[in-house]
Amino acid sequence: MFLEKFYPDCWMDSTYDIDFEKLYEQGYRGLIFDIDNTLVPHGFPADERAIRLFKRLKKLGFDCCLLSNNQLPRVTMFNSAVHVRYIENAHKPSRKNYEKAMEMMGTDKKSTMFIGDQLFTDVYGAKRTGIPNILVKPIDPHEEIQIVLKRYLEKIVLFFYSRKQSFSSK
Repeated sequence: MFLEKFYPDCWMDSTYDIDFEKLYEQGYRGLIFDIDNTLVPHGFPADERAIRLFKRLKKLGFDCCLLSNNQLPRVTMFNSAVHVRYIENAHKPSRKNYEKAMEMMGTDKKSTMFIGDQLFTDVYGAKRTGIPNILVKPIDPHEEIQIVLKRYLEKIVLFFYSRKQSFSSK
């Protein structure tokens, strides 16, 4: 089916609900994150929850990279508190910078997980690159108009994704 190329490998309520210890046990060593509405509301700096998460991930042994379509000032503002690798102006869903992120972390497609909140940029780019991915629900419903429009299309894709999931679990 045409829509399946947009289906996430996993869909969760929040980045902060992910069992990162389990991912590490499964062999993942690199985590690529979107920033806005994945880790913090759009445009916000890293908050205490995000700072604690990245400290925990580093302690577990993960290498992390932020992959954002935002420009350098936005990405460095967030990263100034979490201190991980980053790529700004990433042109997601282009594969190029997903591959660059893995190269920066020294990981490959089997040992890298992508986490983001948008199907048509984050998840689709990860799938095109061959990286497992987790879609999370957006933190803040107040978004820029172009994202709001994409969210309507995402709802259609996620409706069919949910139907497929319920059929496959029977």
